Amino acid sequence: MAAKARMTWVTKPENAIQFKVTLRDIKPPIWRRVVLPDNCSLGTLHDVIQVAMGWHNCHMHTFRIDGIFYSSKQMAEMDDMGMGMERDDLTLLRNIAGRPKLKFIYEYDLGDSWVHEIVVEKILPIDPLVKHPICLAGARACPPEDCGSIPGYFDILAALKASKKTAEQKELIEWLEGDFDPEHFDITEVNKQLAAG
Repeated sequence: MAAKARMTWVTKPENAIQFKVTLRDIKPPIWRRVVLPDNCSLGTLHDVIQVAMGWHNCHMHTFRIDGIFYSSKQMAEMDDMGMGMERDDLTLLRNIAGRPKLKFIYEYDLGDSWVHEIVVEKILPIDPLVKHPICLAGARACPPEDCGSIPGYFDILAALKASKKTAEQKELIEWLEGDFDPEHFDITEVNKQLAAG
């Protein structure tokens, strides 16, 4: 089950921010377009990305914005590498992502290292008829958790396409435990989960 998006209504929203989230180094691209109020925390953006992409929130994550690292409270407190990591749950989107065309990095699962590029596409007026957060668009399923990063994901794709599967490919398909359709993206389900947040 995917992570639930936690809303952190610290102050009244001034605007909404439209983000495009794209998983790097995979073609055709796996991406999502999401909108959050600017009074949400960066931690809430993490939760929304987890739901929108289809990840399960079982691993650590970081954001890198203008040379500063942000992560969960637990990871910031453990900061053994001395990166001066900031807490994402205490950082409001309006304070760090309130300008169009800003690009930054979100990395999920520091072992498999799924690196996402995030672009602030638009700053929008708050529409009282729209329930936020919301996913506006997207394409393709995210890779399965713990599949071995990009090489492992490509091995899965090759196994799914192979007409005569090798023993190794058969094991990979079995490991998937059910149907995995790399082209599948269900925006209705994503928004249902976000609304239940």
